[in-house]
Amino acid sequence: MPLKNHVILITGAGGGLGSTAALTLAKHGAHIILLDKNIAKLEVVYDAITAANASMPIMYPFDLAGANENDYQELADRIEEKYGALQGVLHSAVEFTSFTPIAQINTKDWGHTLNVNLNAAFLLSRMLLPVLQKSSQASIVFTSDSSARIAKAYAGAYGVSKIALEGLAKILAEELEAAGKIRVNTLIPGPIDSPLRKRAYPAEDKTRLPDMASMAAVYLYLFGSESIGTTGQTIDARTFHL
Repeated sequence: MPLKNHVILITGAGGGLGSTAALTLAKHGAHIILLDKNIAKLEVVYDAITAANASMPIMYPFDLAGANENDYQELADRIEEKYGALQGVLHSAVEFTSFTPIAQINTKDWGHTLNVNLNAAFLLSRMLLPVLQKSSQASIVFTSDSSARIAKAYAGAYGVSKIALEGLAKILAEELEAAGKIRVNTLIPGPIDSPLRKRAYPAEDKTRLPDMASMAAVYLYLFGSESIGTTGQTIDARTFHL
């Protein structure tokens, strides 16, 4: 159990990749805090983890888009009170509606997407830093997109948020590097047979894509001892190998 006594918070834990990460890390000993606004989906992941005889997770219903600064602070305070320290945060929550020209994006959709994909990641990371710093080693992982740096047409608010998220990860990694306690990296899952991929590319033949379980090794690496000392990097799951 390489992750025994590790407490890891996962946003979007009810989603495809979030739930995959949660089950993978729990099976290897981690105690998982499942964060998502969809309680029904959280319950499915909770049941899957307990059925695997892994450490019993905690469900934390939380609306990243609607939460204010006090809500994030309360989350951080509760984690510190219960566990004392935090060893990992996986930003897996994502908002994507459709590929849309900039000229057709309304202000409400733009703001909502950036709130979930960027602002929530900033606020959560900032509020949890003191709890992460109480651990001798901790890992923050942001989830981006293989097309983020290409800035393709019609990527819209989703594309902009992922470009900015990668910048946030790089800046935070450099700021924390000297202390040597918290590593910050960006994960690129690549094309994978996930619910998000189905929404984005409904006509695509998904049988040609890797399944979500193929992400297990990279999640274990990013939150395990093998990645200690690796920070400020972009890890592409398609080319990942130990």
